[in-house]
Amino acid sequence: MHKLVILIETTAIPNFHTLWPRFLNAAENIPGLQREATSRVNRVLFGDFECSMIHELFFDSLASLNTGLASASGQEAGRLLQEMTEGKVRLLIADHAEDDLANIRLYKDMKRDDAG
Repeated sequence: MHKLVILIETTAIPNFHTLWPRFLNAAENIPGLQREATSRVNRVLFGDFECSMIHELFFDSLASLNTGLASASGQEAGRLLQEMTEGKVRLLIADHAEDDLANIRLYKDMKRDDAG
């Protein structure tokens, strides 16, 4: 799985909250989109990076992500994103993997059994 990670420096920009629903509508119509997630940042613990919101768009593959971003909906979402953030945004593409806690604990238990 691959994702587009959108790091938004600030939401305290005129028209941000007016354009946000339009951005979401365009983003949610990107072909190949599997799911999305929004996180509102409470504070940055370390480092000198300002970020008030993280939005992630998940795709099955890098190819589907690239195809989706090149689509009309992807282009419109990108245009709205630039407009509503006044360019105060960073975009990252990441290979995404995750595990649930039950599986992590199972692996830890297996390592303990092997050691004992």
